[in-house]
Amino acid sequence: MFRPLLLVPALLCLLLALPTRAGAEARPSRADLQRVLELHTRSSVRVRGPQHTGPGIIVGADGQVLTAVSLVGPSSAQVVHAGNALTARVVLSSTSLQVAVVAGPQGTWPAAPVRLVPEGLAGRWVVGVMPARKKGQRDTPRATVAKTAPAPFFDVDLTLAPGSPLYDGDGRLVGLVVERRGRGARALPLSAVKAELASADAP
Repeated sequence: MFRPLLLVPALLCLLLALPTRAGAEARPSRADLQRVLELHTRSSVRVRGPQHTGPGIIVGADGQVLTAVSLVGPSSAQVVHAGNALTARVVLSSTSLQVAVVAGPQGTWPAAPVRLVPEGLAGRWVVGVMPARKKGQRDTPRATVAKTAPAPFFDVDLTLAPGSPLYDGDGRLVGLVVERRGRGARALPLSAVKAELASADAP
């Protein structure tokens, strides 16, 4: 169940981007992957809940972070950004969509650019950032074609943890991993998050 607070309308406005028309897209180039990695490094965070720790992505300049619902507590979580562990409130949580939004302290946050694809992401190229396996190694951006899954989800052949962001070739956030599935993962498009936010904000 969603728990709407005052930040819901502000976050909804952030996701009201113009939809992108469907069409064939080229496989992301090396330059595209490098751009994704740079934007990911700037806007990604770690989220600490009562039981689990995992990734999240900044989606609002006021400190809103999108992550997996399994990483947050009933009312709060910690967001680790730029070496600082900050207490964040749970703004929204959805067990059905497996996503949550938490809000960190007020300030200027480096929000990721977003892209909404209302027609779905199956058949499109998406990019995920594989975390380094050992200390001293670098994170690695990888492109894959999104696969069909039960609506509103899609699947990717990337072994990413819940809360991991997915991007298009221009580095815009298009989805979030919500579940590991074998050697791949199940993800939710941002358009589904927007729809739920709109529903939560409705009187």
